Amino acid sequence: MSDQPYISFVVTSRNDNHGGDMRKRMNIFVNGLIYQCNKYRLKCELVMVDWNSPDPNELLDKVLPKTTAEDFLTIRYIVVPEEIHNQMNFSEHLGLYQMIAKNVGIRRSKGNFIVCTNVDLLFSDKMFERLAKRDLKNGVFYRANRCDIPNTIQEDWSMDKQLEFSEQNIKKRLGKHPIFGVFNSTSGPIFNHKVAYPILNLLAFTKRLLIGKKRAEMAMLDFDACGDFTMMSKADWEKIEGYVELQMYSLHIDSMAIYAAHAKGIKQEVFEPEACTYHMEHTGGWEIDDPIERVKFFSKRPSLDWWFVSQSGEKIIREGSNYGINDENWGLNNLELQEING
Repeated sequence: MSDQPYISFVVTSRNDNHGGDMRKRMNIFVNGLIYQCNKYRLKCELVMVDWNSPDPNELLDKVLPKTTAEDFLTIRYIVVPEEIHNQMNFSEHLGLYQMIAKNVGIRRSKGNFIVCTNVDLLFSDKMFERLAKRDLKNGVFYRANRCDIPNTIQEDWSMDKQLEFSEQNIKKRLGKHPIFGVFNSTSGPIFNHKVAYPILNLLAFTKRLLIGKKRAEMAMLDFDACGDFTMMSKADWEKIEGYVELQMYSLHIDSMAIYAAHAKGIKQEVFEPEACTYHMEHTGGWEIDDPIERVKFFSKRPSLDWWFVSQSGEKIIREGSNYGINDENWGLNNLELQEING
């Protein structure tokens, strides 16, 4: 096998039991990647950025599944220590700067293409069938629907059983439809029935005519759960300078990368609905049901308002520019970080 991975999967995490069952979800994620890379004989790497570990003696490489020389997946752990984390704003309330961490992985990835994703996902077989075609292109960024599934999935099940459970227990779908993305929402049941396609095609065509080409292109940008799956070539990630490195909670920063890619002329392709990711539900994070608890959550974690994100995104698209926030060392590229092979 060639040492050059076709795709680098870039994620970040730490061994802190986030959401109550983080170890379980990470084990399912890593074992799933090993299984599917082998099944589809797709040479990939997993770049896991271990950010601000609460216990330097229990880093993620010590607790997560290992690969063998025969596996088509290799794993590299990049360690960002506490002393670097503590130099950043609001570090006492934010244990991890997700998008800066993913930039660390982007800058150090070896793959021709890089997908920035998360450690609480499984990928459908249709997704890996699509990736295994090896026909990904420069100048295109790829998006995939996220399907939320119950956290009752078990790590001791076979991979086939996990995927069957995921396919049969979708609670919510986030993301655009590859054909009808001009609509504000394309996750409703009507988009699952091809008998409705002629009517939907007519409606989509009419809307594109009414709002014009540029507004239609903007309407089709797929921001939903884009932090869970955004893929493009390494050259294109470098073209947009990765994610904007704001020292605040990561909400909407993933969407800024979509705006930047569009502004730089990188075209969007949305995978078919079956080529999706399965997201294992968990507690914690910004999607808190209780509005008072959500207020408390954000009171300690400054974050971006969507209005500012959309306005700045539209500005750089008009100008064909970028945000101009990151410096040349984005992704902590001027620092030597510990790397551990998994």
